Amino acid sequence: MLYYLFEYLRELGVPGAGVFQYISFRAAAAVIFSLLFGIVFGKRIINFLQKKQIGEDIRDLGLAEQMQKKGTPTMGGIIIILSIIISTLLFAKLNNVYIILMLITTVWLGFIGFLDDYLKIKKHNKDGLNGKFKIIGQVILGIIVGVTLYFSPDVVIRERNFDTNQTQISEIADSQNCTGSYTYSDLKSTRTNIPFLKDNQFNYSRILWFLQGETGYIAGWIIFVIAVIFIVTAVSNGSNLTDGLDGLNIGTAAIIGVSLGILAYISGNRIAADYLNVFYIPNSGELVIFMAAFIGAAISFLWFNCFPAQVFMGDIGSLTIGGIIAVFAIIIKKELLLPIICGVYFVESLSVILQTQYFKYTKKKYGTGKRIFKMAPLHHHYQKLNMPESKIVVRFWIISLLLVVISIITLKIR
Repeated sequence: MLYYLFEYLRELGVPGAGVFQYISFRAAAAVIFSLLFGIVFGKRIINFLQKKQIGEDIRDLGLAEQMQKKGTPTMGGIIIILSIIISTLLFAKLNNVYIILMLITTVWLGFIGFLDDYLKIKKHNKDGLNGKFKIIGQVILGIIVGVTLYFSPDVVIRERNFDTNQTQISEIADSQNCTGSYTYSDLKSTRTNIPFLKDNQFNYSRILWFLQGETGYIAGWIIFVIAVIFIVTAVSNGSNLTDGLDGLNIGTAAIIGVSLGILAYISGNRIAADYLNVFYIPNSGELVIFMAAFIGAAISFLWFNCFPAQVFMGDIGSLTIGGIIAVFAIIIKKELLLPIICGVYFVESLSVILQTQYFKYTKKKYGTGKRIFKMAPLHHHYQKLNMPESKIVVRFWIISLLLVVISIITLKIR
């Protein structure tokens, strides 16, 4: 909203009003506002949750210091959601299709998470929202995102074409030590960036390589939408599983957010995208403002969620965080980097899958179920080894930071 106000003031010739044109300025303003809003109003929200007796019902899993957390206010993810939405509304261009998609993602998954927490707390249903309804909600979001990204006329990639015979010069190639000129064309594509490979591209339609023509075209975007659904579901559930220790999920999310913000800036900057040989996505630079708001919100929540936590985010926070990360990466065509960027989420989810499947296998074969880990998700395994909670959290943060650096380095390693 403020962008349009300052744009109007700029047209009137008001000195300094043009500063809102710069993404860097609005991103800085978004992160500061989101951070301060979360800290200032976060305490009031926590007090409200305490007053309404919206507390965490802790199951006794035999973990150190676990039962001390009983009664700690939950559903604190509302602090994150409000900080993100208000900051984005203030500083981003609201007619940008990517910003609209991110706001829809935030509200949609926040609503699903709210229903889950509400049923657990107010209706005393320990399982919360039925798992199939969560999946249905995530699938619907995936369809909305996938279809919009493919069919919206505002969503394109801009590719550089080199033509040595062209006389109407669009871009001189001196910086590339080439002769001739560059032109740019906007196009729809099911391609995405893939790390480590020389051409840095992967096309979802290649999965059905045997289909040609119109059939191949239709199959290509269907595969893309299915991939979007899978990624959104996997990352949001991975975030949910990681939310088991004070500050673990939100600290990891903030680190992931920084890397995605950098990648969004590169994808939205023609010069940087050309240099690093990634897709240039016009108008995607606006996503930097959204991610700045996300980072500020995450840090503000960490203020209250660090050990010992004054509030838990609940599913309203964890599902939303995972969905935001997934959709954001898909938009900037970096979703195939998510196993690295979200390595902590990936390992936490994998530990649960391996534990469950191995237990079923050994029980069927030997009559007695055996376990790979002392407890899953993985962070509980280390708790069972009597490692202090704060040490586990900080070490997971360090690992996440390392993975984020590796993911950015992949832009140059092919």
